[in-house]
Amino acid sequence: QVQLVESGGGLVQPGGSLRLYCAASGFTFSTYVMMWYRQAPGKERELVAGIRSTGGSTRYADSVKGRFTISRDNAKNTVYLQMNLLKPEDTAVYYCNAVGREAGDYYWGQGTQVTVSS
Repeated sequence: QVQLVESGGGLVQPGGSLRLYCAASGFTFSTYVMMWYRQAPGKERELVAGIRSTGGSTRYADSVKGRFTISRDNAKNTVYLQMNLLKPEDTAVYYCNAVGREAGDYYWGQGTQVTVSS
């Protein structure tokens, strides 16, 4: 049974930090590209950050470059999103996504809420 379980979300003041976690099970985590997406109320889901299976290459949305860092630990089957200098516009549900090599081979987590507000 495939599972992606996000955690670490919550309420934080502007300028603060949060670290999101996504624990994976039920598939060969080390062979999957991992991504973080987010979806704010009334908006489409957008890609925030991605990391290759080996962790050697990452990519970020322009809106989070320099503030967010994606990383992974293949020994722990976990991907992380360190979020610094948070802004109110970062408020959204954050989702973990695993993408395999075959077409249609992907999984989603249930999401974790991040709210940035004073």
